[in-house]
Amino acid sequence: MNSQSNLSPGESLDFLRLLSKQFPSIQSVCTEIINLEAILDLPKGTEHFISDLHGEYEAVAHILNNASGVIREKIDLLYADTVSEEERSKLATLIYYPHHKLASLRAEHADDLSSWYHETLVRLIDICRVVASKYTRSKVRKALPPDFSYIIDELLHADHYEKNKESYYRRIFSTIVDVGRADAFITALSNLIKRLAVDQLHILGDIFDRGPGAEDIIELLRSHHAVDIVWGNHDMLWMAAAAGNEACIANVINVSLSYANVDTLENGYGISLRALTTFAEKTYGDSMAFRPKVLEQGKIGLNDIELVAKLRKAAAIMQMKLEGQIIARHPEYDMDERMMLDKINFSDGTVTIGRKVYPLRDADFPTINPDSPYELTVEEQELMHSLKDSFLRSDKLQSHVRFLLDKGAFYRCCNQNLMFHGCVPLAKDGSFERFEFDGQRLWGRKLFDFCERKVRAGYFAPRGSREKREGEDFMWWLWCGKDSPIFGRTRMTTFERMLVEDKASHEEPKNPYYRHYDDPEIMGRVLEEFGIESGQGHIINGHIPVKSKDGESPIKCNGRVLTIDGGFCKAYQNTTGIAGYTLIYNSYGMRLVSHGPFTGIINAVEQNTDILSTSNIFEVSSRRRLVSDTDIGSQLRSQIRTLTLLLEAYRGGLIPQSGA
Repeated sequence: MNSQSNLSPGESLDFLRLLSKQFPSIQSVCTEIINLEAILDLPKGTEHFISDLHGEYEAVAHILNNASGVIREKIDLLYADTVSEEERSKLATLIYYPHHKLASLRAEHADDLSSWYHETLVRLIDICRVVASKYTRSKVRKALPPDFSYIIDELLHADHYEKNKESYYRRIFSTIVDVGRADAFITALSNLIKRLAVDQLHILGDIFDRGPGAEDIIELLRSHHAVDIVWGNHDMLWMAAAAGNEACIANVINVSLSYANVDTLENGYGISLRALTTFAEKTYGDSMAFRPKVLEQGKIGLNDIELVAKLRKAAAIMQMKLEGQIIARHPEYDMDERMMLDKINFSDGTVTIGRKVYPLRDADFPTINPDSPYELTVEEQELMHSLKDSFLRSDKLQSHVRFLLDKGAFYRCCNQNLMFHGCVPLAKDGSFERFEFDGQRLWGRKLFDFCERKVRAGYFAPRGSREKREGEDFMWWLWCGKDSPIFGRTRMTTFERMLVEDKASHEEPKNPYYRHYDDPEIMGRVLEEFGIESGQGHIINGHIPVKSKDGESPIKCNGRVLTIDGGFCKAYQNTTGIAGYTLIYNSYGMRLVSHGPFTGIINAVEQNTDILSTSNIFEVSSRRRLVSDTDIGSQLRSQIRTLTLLLEAYRGGLIPQSGA
C-alpha cells in the first residue's frame, strides 16, 4: 500500500477505489488504522551489523546462533538467581545447537527424562516470551514453525503458572513428551528464539576469501529471515569471476591458493583445477615466492605446498597479464603504474618500480614474452577458457552470486544509518574526490549509484555485449582500482608482495577518507550527501581491520562513524587482537560487542563453551526508540494517511462501502 499524495485528484480517487477492494468498509479501515497506530508505539526491532566474515563459517554461525551474546543475556536475566552457571551454559548451548546437544542432555537426564523435558520446555517458553515481547502477536505468529504454531502461540500468550490453567499447560507439556515430539518441539522453540532475537541482520561485506567456508556462510544467510548485504571488494572479485571476467577468475584462484584454500573452489563450487595443475606442473618449478600462507600448522604437507606454489604462480602470471590488458583498455582508471610486467629486466632478474630497481624473488617466467609481456600464450588462453567455463557452469556459484545481487547493494541507508564496505572517496582537503567514467563527473552518492549500475550490467547484460564487457572490467576496478570506494586505497601491491622482498614497496596508501573520518564537519557532509541528518545518523563500515590490541577504537568521530572489521578472519586476529565485532542497535541505543576467538562447534557442544563477548555501550537513547522512529514507521504513517483519505471518502459518499 503506497501513498498517493503525488497523484492528481482524479487519480487519487481511482487509487482509493482500488484500495477499497482491500478495505471495503469503514470498519475495516478503522481496524487497520488502529492496528498500524499501535505498531508505531512498539519498541523498534533489534538490528545487528557484522562485517568482513572472510569465510569463517563456524565463528559466523555461532555468532548468528547466539545472537552476538544476546540470548545468553536473556537467559541470565531470567535465571541468574535460580539456575547455576553450568546449567545456564547448557541451556544456551541447547538453544544454539539443538540437533547436536539433545542427545547428550537426554543421556545425562535419563533417570528422570520427563521432568527434564518439562523443566526445559518451561524455560524455553519463558525465554521465547521475552524475545517476542517487542513484536505484535501477528508478527510472532508469522514466525512460528507450522508444526507447532497453535501450541506455541497458546503458551506464549498465557501464564502457565496461573492456577486456573496450571494443569492445562502441564498436560500440554506431558502430551508433547508422551507422543515423542519433545525433541522436535525443543528444536522448534530454539530456532524461534534465535529468529526473534534479531529483527534485521546487516552484512557489511567481504563474505569471501581467506577462510574455507564462504559457500556455507552464504547458505546460512539464505536461510535467514531478514538479511541485507552491502558488497565488499572480495565479494566483488567473486561476483566478477562468476560474471566471466578472466582477470578476476585468475585473481580468485590466486587468492584462494595463497591461503591454501582449494576446498571452496573445488568442493564448494565444483570448479576443477585439473587443467591448471597439469599446466603448472609442466611449466613451473617450486617457488618460495608463490608458496601459500599456511595459517594452521599441518593443514597441508610439504608436497602439497610445493604443488600449490606452482598452481599459484601459473594463476598469478595470467592474472598480471590480464590485468594489464584491462588497464590498457581503460586509461580512465589511471592505473598504468600497476602494469609491472613491462618493467621487468629479464636478463638480470630485477624490476623497476617508480625510480627504484628491486631484485625479484623469482625471475623464472617462461610464459612471458618480453616483447609482448601482457599476451597470454596459446596454452594459457586454452587454460583460461577452461577455467572460465568452470566458473560460468558452476550452478552453486551462480546461485550464490544471484543471491548477493538480490539481497545486496553498493550501499544502504536504513534508520538514519549509512552502510558501505570501504569508504566514500575523499580528496586530501576533505572534499569529495571526483571521478570521470563514461563521460560523467561523479562523486559521493552519484558515484555509488553509478557503481551499482555498472555491477548489475557486468553480471546481467547480454553476453558478448559491450555493456557487459565494460561492466565486468569495472567490477575488476572496484576490487582493486585506484581509490575504488570498496577498496579505499591508492594501489594494490599484489606483484610487490609476491616478488619483491623490500616491504617498503608493499605499502598500499589509504584514501584520505581514513584521515578525515574523525572530523565531524566532513563526516556530516558525507551523511547529508546520502540524505541522512548529520546530527542523528551514523556511518557504519568495515574493510579496514581495527587494531584493538594497539588501543585503536572502532568508534570514530564521537560515535558518528563506526568501523566494525574486528577480525573474524584468523589471518587478521594477530593484527586486531580480537575475533570480530557485532554492532547492536536496539530500542535503547547502540552498543559494540567484541568477540573472542571461537574454538569450534564440536567444542562448543561438548564443553558448552561460548564465544567470550564484551559489550561497549556507547550511545544511549534519551527515550526508548519506537517503530515510529524508524524507516518502517515512516512507511506506516504514509499508509495511515492514505487510509484516512479512504475513510473520508467513505464518510463523504465519494466511494460506496461494499463490505458494510
